[in-house]
Amino acid sequence: MANSKRQLFQKRRLRVRNKLRKVNAGRVRLSVHRSNKNISVQLIDDAQGKTLASASSLEKDLGSVGKNNAEVAAKVGSAIAERAKAAGVTEAYFDRGGYLFHGGIKALADAAREGGLKI
Repeated sequence: MANSKRQLFQKRRLRVRNKLRKVNAGRVRLSVHRSNKNISVQLIDDAQGKTLASASSLEKDLGSVGKNNAEVAAKVGSAIAERAKAAGVTEAYFDRGGYLFHGGIKALADAAREGGLKI
């Protein structure tokens, strides 16, 4: 029997994360989660098991609750870049999860790069 969409997504996410973890040992992970209505991102230090900074389209100050498009993702990307600077993080590796690097995910990464975060 064929795998469900969720099972295929889980396999793809683990495959991407494990490959990135091998190459980028010791760096902070920029992890993205996307839903139909919102997008969120976290800076995670896997060595300590702590979240250093986070940003989401659910935040009122970004003014885009309930929207998930490239413009909103770019706002979230620039917000995480500012918060990363405040936390003392200058470089991280981009964990896109099982999502394609296209549309909102790409806009978020580009905005974070423009904000000064090296990913």
